[in-house]
Amino acid sequence: MVWGYAKGNGPATWPSLFPVAGGSRQSPIDIKCRGCCEDSKLNRLQVAYQGIHVSELSNTGSSWKAQVSGGESCLTGGPLGNKYVLEQFHCHWGRTNDTGSEHTIDGQKFPAELHLVHWNKDLFGSFAEAAASDGGLAVLGIFLTIGQEHDEMNKIVKLLPFIQHKGQAITIPEPINPLAFLPKNGSYFTYPGSLTTPPCYESVTWLVYGQPLQVSEGQLDAFRAMKSYHPSECCPQDELEGCLVENYRPPCPLNERVVKVYRDSQEEE
Repeated sequence: MVWGYAKGNGPATWPSLFPVAGGSRQSPIDIKCRGCCEDSKLNRLQVAYQGIHVSELSNTGSSWKAQVSGGESCLTGGPLGNKYVLEQFHCHWGRTNDTGSEHTIDGQKFPAELHLVHWNKDLFGSFAEAAASDGGLAVLGIFLTIGQEHDEMNKIVKLLPFIQHKGQAITIPEPINPLAFLPKNGSYFTYPGSLTTPPCYESVTWLVYGQPLQVSEGQLDAFRAMKSYHPSECCPQDELEGCLVENYRPPCPLNERVVKVYRDSQEEE
């Protein structure tokens, strides 16, 4: 069975195929603000992207994915003790604007959530090695909300018609600046967690921004128009009918973990 987001192969079934998905350090979670710990040792995240080359946009069958293949990137600060470099970014969304984000804030869901995936280049020799290792990954999570059209996101959206089906990919013809996806307000929540898709390795330091980013309804609709199956495959006979209308994992138990919060003194804009 191939994992997915329908009832028959969705998140509730993943632990039977990927035992780690039933572990005690799984993501996403519901972030309860009152239960967060303010840690004076935390500081603002330092994100540097110089000449980033986002080379290819692909349909993985579970999302779109923008692959980074060049340039200089460096994520440090906050709880991170090493240098992390940007590998790829992708998104999760829902059928309607009432659901879609993977993390939630005091139970509040957002229409979508963008993930910028970084790996620990100080300790590991490859992304694959880092992804399977404790402390290997750091992921920036940014909530998306409905508002103004986002210019940088449009560079992704206008290519989606060319990768409607799983396995399809296209070269990205113009530069994309990932810094444009980061909120102006640097406040974030952080906790030890996992990949939110199989194999759900518990290797991620999560850094979830509190301020959402605006995208348009039309941009989200372009995400929802994608298909989860290969052109040579039959359309799945389930309630999603091969449509990538929702691709989010619901919150997992926090268990014994502590969520820390860094509050930016800068006013939200």
